[in-house]
Amino acid sequence: MTPDNRRDLGLLLLRLGTGGVLAAHGAQKLFGWFGGHGIEGTGQFMESIGYVPGKASATAAGLAEAGGGTLLALGLATPAAGAAAAGAMAGAAAVHAPNGFFNQSGGYEYAATLGLTAASLAITGPGRYSLDHLLGHAVNRGWMIPAAFAATAAGTAVVVGARARRLRKEREGEQEALFEEE
Repeated sequence: MTPDNRRDLGLLLLRLGTGGVLAAHGAQKLFGWFGGHGIEGTGQFMESIGYVPGKASATAAGLAEAGGGTLLALGLATPAAGAAAAGAMAGAAAVHAPNGFFNQSGGYEYAATLGLTAASLAITGPGRYSLDHLLGHAVNRGWMIPAAFAATAAGTAVVVGARARRLRKEREGEQEALFEEE
């Protein structure tokens, strides 16, 4: 086996594993599969953690995970797929960040790992064992990488920023007075 074949096989395995996990998480949100709560239940959860409106947030996260994950696994439109999945994982990491890094404490370790892997695949490309390669990289051009990341970063910044402002505003209402007024 040549080094090129090994690299392409490694990329295939990485795409299948990461894409499969992301697609399953998205299917939990969208369809309630694999023990998930579907759009309604996930929407209620999203609302409770500050992603408003909840149902739209659940739909967007589910589509980014299921769609991005499926496309990554297939090696199709790899820049857009990886960027979308990375954006969804950035939103998940924002929720878990107050708990620290490690997953065992509810931290962002897992979301960060999936997001960084998806982003790495978007940048590296899918390898030869992919639909992108089979289709002559029609939806995997070099210029698509910065375009996909720029669009995803802008959208993620708006959504995560709005959540942070919403949570900050809620906490302001709960703060105790520092001094007693007479």
